[in-house]
Amino acid sequence: EDAKTEDDRPTKVDVLLRPAGDAPILKKKKWQVDSAKTVEWVVGFLRKLLKCEDSDSLFLYVNQAFAPSPDRDIGSLYECFGSDEKLVLHYAKTQAWG
Repeated sequence: EDAKTEDDRPTKVDVLLRPAGDAPILKKKKWQVDSAKTVEWVVGFLRKLLKCEDSDSLFLYVNQAFAPSPDRDIGSLYECFGSDEKLVLHYAKTQAWG
């Protein structure tokens, strides 16, 4: 059995949002996100920041490689793919990778 419990996780994760392709650049790039929040929440948050229209597409990528599932929580992504005490997520308005 896995000795790690939910309580061992950091409650906040530093998320670094980086633009890819033609995506607009954010003034603030680093955000502290509750580790229980989902990818879907981050996309919603990002859509507000970028003032996306409902019809605009927005894609989120981990390690410039794959788009995480919308229901995946930030804490587990950080555990698997975080480095230097942060999780780097790239965002794009068109599909960039994967």
